[in-house]
Amino acid sequence: MVERIIEQRRKDLGGGFEVGRVLPFRLQRMVGPFIFFDHIGPVDFPPGIPRSMDVRPHPHIGLSTITYLFAGEMMHRDSVGSAQPIRPGEVNWMTAGRGITHSERFEQAREHGGPMHGIQAWVALPTEAEETDPEFSHYAGAQLPEFDEAGVRGRLVAGSAFGLASPVRTHSPLFYLHCELEEGASITLPALAPERAAYVVRGSIEADGSCHEEGRMLVFAAGKPVQLTATCGPAVLMLLGGEPVGQRFIEWNFVSSSKERIEQAKADWRAGRMKLPDLDHGEWIPLPGDPETAPPEPMS
Repeated sequence: MVERIIEQRRKDLGGGFEVGRVLPFRLQRMVGPFIFFDHIGPVDFPPGIPRSMDVRPHPHIGLSTITYLFAGEMMHRDSVGSAQPIRPGEVNWMTAGRGITHSERFEQAREHGGPMHGIQAWVALPTEAEETDPEFSHYAGAQLPEFDEAGVRGRLVAGSAFGLASPVRTHSPLFYLHCELEEGASITLPALAPERAAYVVRGSIEADGSCHEEGRMLVFAAGKPVQLTATCGPAVLMLLGGEPVGQRFIEWNFVSSSKERIEQAKADWRAGRMKLPDLDHGEWIPLPGDPETAPPEPMS
C-alpha cells in the first residue's frame, strides 16, 4: 500500500532557522491538491532572536496556505488587512487567488523565547478558482471537529474525513487531519480520496509491514484502506490528500496552471504592483537572484 516514501530535506530559511521540506518532491510533485509541505522546527528559541529569522512580506498566487502549529506562536499580517496570531490547534487559512502578500513573524519568541513547531502546507486552487479574490480566515481550535477513541485522538483541520466535516472553507475536495496515537494504537485510513499520504511528525509508525520514523511522508496507493500503528511509543501524524487538480507549475511562492501567469506575477512583484501588508510594509523579500532593494510605496 505504500507507493512512495519521501524523506524531509532540511532547508535554511535564513538566520539559521531550518525547516524540513517534504513537498514538492521530484518524483511526487503533489498529493491531491497539496503542492507544498514544510515541517517547521521543532526548535526552542532563546529570547532576543534576530528579526532575520522572520519571514518578511512576500507574494503568492494560485494557492491557499495553511499554517498549523503544535507549539509556539506566529504572527500573520497580509494585504487584505488581516493581523492574526496563530497558536497551537488553530488554523490560519489564506487564499491567495489572483494575488496576496503576507508576513510571518516570531514576535512572541523574540520577546520571551520558547518553542516553535508546526506544519505549513500549500493547497493548489482548482483552475476555475485560481484567480479568485484573495481572502484570509482564522479558526479557533474549538471550531474544529475532533474524535477520541481506542487510543487515537484526531482533529480534522480541513475538508471531510471519518464522518466529520471541518468548517474551513476549501475550493476542492480534500482532507487534512492531525492525529495522535498512543503506543500500540492504530488508525485505518480509508480509501476516501484518489491520493492520500501520512506524514510522521513525531515517533514512529508501522505501515505495510515496515517501520517509518518521524520526518517521513508515506504516499499510499489508491483504492484500499491502510492501517497505521504507533510503535515504540506514541506518535503524531498529519494525514492528507484529496482530488487532484491537474498539473501545476511552482516557482518560488507562485503556483499556477500557466507558466505565463507565473512570469506575470514575477514581473508584478519586481515592479511593486502587488500591495504589501497593510500593517507590515517596511520591507519585503525580493525575487530570488534579485538584489535587495527598498520596497515600493504601499499600494492603496
